[in-house]
Amino acid sequence: MGKNEFLTPKAIANRIKAKGLQKLRWYCQMCQKQCRDENGFKCHCMSESHQRQMQVFGQNPHRVVEGYSEEFETTFLEHMGRSHRFSRVAATVVYNEYIADRHHVHMNSTRWATLTEFIKHLGKTGKLKVEETPKGWFITYIDRDSETLFKEKMKNKRLKADIAEEEKMEREIQRQIERAEQTMGNDNGGGEEEGITTKSRMLEKNDEEGGTKITMSLGQSKKNVEMNGKRGDSSRLVFDEAEPMSSSGKRRREGEESSVLDELMKEEEKAKERMNRKDYWICPGIVVKVMSKALADKGYYKQKGVVRRVIDKYCGEIEMVENKHVLRVDQEELETVLPQIGGLVKIVNGAYRGENARLLAIDTDKFCAKVQIDKGIYDGRLLKAVEYEDICKLI
Repeated sequence: MGKNEFLTPKAIANRIKAKGLQKLRWYCQMCQKQCRDENGFKCHCMSESHQRQMQVFGQNPHRVVEGYSEEFETTFLEHMGRSHRFSRVAATVVYNEYIADRHHVHMNSTRWATLTEFIKHLGKTGKLKVEETPKGWFITYIDRDSETLFKEKMKNKRLKADIAEEEKMEREIQRQIERAEQTMGNDNGGGEEEGITTKSRMLEKNDEEGGTKITMSLGQSKKNVEMNGKRGDSSRLVFDEAEPMSSSGKRRREGEESSVLDELMKEEEKAKERMNRKDYWICPGIVVKVMSKALADKGYYKQKGVVRRVIDKYCGEIEMVENKHVLRVDQEELETVLPQIGGLVKIVNGAYRGENARLLAIDTDKFCAKVQIDKGIYDGRLLKAVEYEDICKLI
């Protein structure tokens, strides 16, 4: 049996040692290799494969670190959402559970040096609720699931609609009261005639000895009669149904209702804008213009191409229109292209991200365009001011 073969005691011991977690400082994130001691880590750093990975890192170190930071943050929040979705827990407990996977993204490859810095970052960005206590940092998961957000938005919309309806009813009741008071004031201003009307009521009393007729004359002032009639009329005005409103009143009510609806629609648009506005916009099937001056020598500067594939959200494979060459270009070196009036565009960023639309007009002074969504659930919706950077020509 050869040296260090699969079933030798030495090979078994090595596998047992490599099975658990090792020291963080002897882990190479670029090569995803864990070394057991300082000598092994030193030998790994001198290897050819590690040198190649470091050359790749040296070409764009900021992008590599940001990529690892984003992956670390995403996986940490996913673990938090699965394990402690509705509980308040210590940050160290969650971190220890997260690093139990030996293939996790290590924190020394991110832009955060300590767990405290990372937790503060999550608190500032509103992804977790962070509390500092004498026992350490405690975190609570903030549920931002799309279904939960939709239910919360619908609940707020119903509450606003109920409040608007209550305010409308209060205004209607107030108008009826004012109308009744005005009517009573006009009636009281007229001349009052002083007079007393008499009514005679005959009361007959039958006596055993003989019938005697008693006549009683009850006097009632005309003023009291008129006041009682007025009170009855005013009560009918208050509690009866309101008379049909004039055309100006109807227009005023319609304006109030439309203002409430406009406010609700504006808030919905702002919420969609916050949710769909991203720092990356490139997507397959759109026509872009290459603006990289480094490619000017090869004749690609300000040339148009079609995005065939997106790599890591920020980079795309561009097939040039003229010579069919395929380039890999970052989105910072690209620019959106607008078609002629009536052409199809794709909304690549903003509230209606991902929707197809038709270009109707271009405002060169404000650097925006007027488009109408062509398909989908928002079919026919008109967007009057969309920035050039948020739309791109569709093939």
